[in-house]
Amino acid sequence: MPEFQAGSWPAGTWLGFDFGLRRIGVAVGQTATRTASPLLVARHGKQQPDWQQVLSVVEEWRPVGLLVGLPLGPAGEPTPMAEKALAFGRGLVKRTGLPLATMDERMTSQAVERDFAARRAAGTARRRDAGQLDAVAAAMILSNWLQSQPREG
Repeated sequence: MPEFQAGSWPAGTWLGFDFGLRRIGVAVGQTATRTASPLLVARHGKQQPDWQQVLSVVEEWRPVGLLVGLPLGPAGEPTPMAEKALAFGRGLVKRTGLPLATMDERMTSQAVERDFAARRAAGTARRRDAGQLDAVAAAMILSNWLQSQPREG
């Protein structure tokens, strides 16, 4: 896996992943705008991610790098789920050869769920939108990471 110093990540399109044992949220973002948008929710089977679905997204978007959110513990310590997310990231690198960044995603899913609940209460979100929450969480993680990167020049 290529090693990069902070701030030396390739510029261009990035894909972000919110890893889960049932679903994997996927988002796309740009280093130029430092923004990200939800793409889709990929399936995670009983034993492994749906690699065909995940890799087809990578093939379609041709990113310069990949970001995986790590659900760390309250003090920033690795959790069993963070280890699984990191293993997913290593699987991505092995299959794509792309650079991998990781980001602490503590509280992201809860923030997305609170926002969705508030929008539902206000009548601006529907139950069928709930299936996209993982993709929205991936977009939040990727957007936070993009905004944390030093500006070029």
